[in-house]
Amino acid sequence: MRGVLVGLGIAVAIWLVAILVLWVAGRRSAAREIATLIPNLLVLFRGLFGDPRVSRASKFLIGFAIVWLVSPIDLIPEFIPVAGPLDDAIVAALVLRFILRHTDRSVLEAHWRGGVATLDVLAGRS
Repeated sequence: MRGVLVGLGIAVAIWLVAILVLWVAGRRSAAREIATLIPNLLVLFRGLFGDPRVSRASKFLIGFAIVWLVSPIDLIPEFIPVAGPLDDAIVAALVLRFILRHTDRSVLEAHWRGGVATLDVLAGRS
């Protein structure tokens, strides 16, 4: 559990530094998008999980990712710095990519709370 908290702390620190750098560089809209990315993704996944227009495969993968992220058993133990949380990040990114590429655009937009340009970047459509 300690390793998960350390990995989460590192991820949050990197996230905050990225926001600060963009804000100082005068790219306030980009900083705002990054600041709201994680909450927007949580809203997106929660909405997609309950939407009947989303395939069972996508819903299964969302559930799989949640179980993977909260499971204490990992391919790489969490106490290993940097590499520990890496398998969690890879699973989350692969699931996100699959869902964004296999879900209808209108369904994604119905549940997305951020900017459309950010959704395009995440889906690889930019």
